[in-house]
Amino acid sequence: MELSVESEVDKYGDEVPRAFFLGAQRIAVVEVLDRWFGRDHRYFKVRAEDRNIYILRNDLPADRWELTFFKAEGGSLSDEGSSEGH
Repeated sequence: MELSVESEVDKYGDEVPRAFFLGAQRIAVVEVLDRWFGRDHRYFKVRAEDRNIYILRNDLPADRWELTFFKAEGGSLSDEGSSEGH
């Protein structure tokens, strides 16, 4: 699922998500739990203000953000169908 993401540069010089939009709903990121980098993608595991966990993927060549994983607070897992492993 493609997303619109608000980001900022952190103390390491990396662009990190601070909020994202699911449809018209703006969801603030309250904590970056983990991050990892591939050759042309960056992944961020975040906790959002709704207390859910999301993995956001930044496709660098396409300059595009995608939601690749969602876990409801205290609940179920949902893989958004990414063709690549996490």
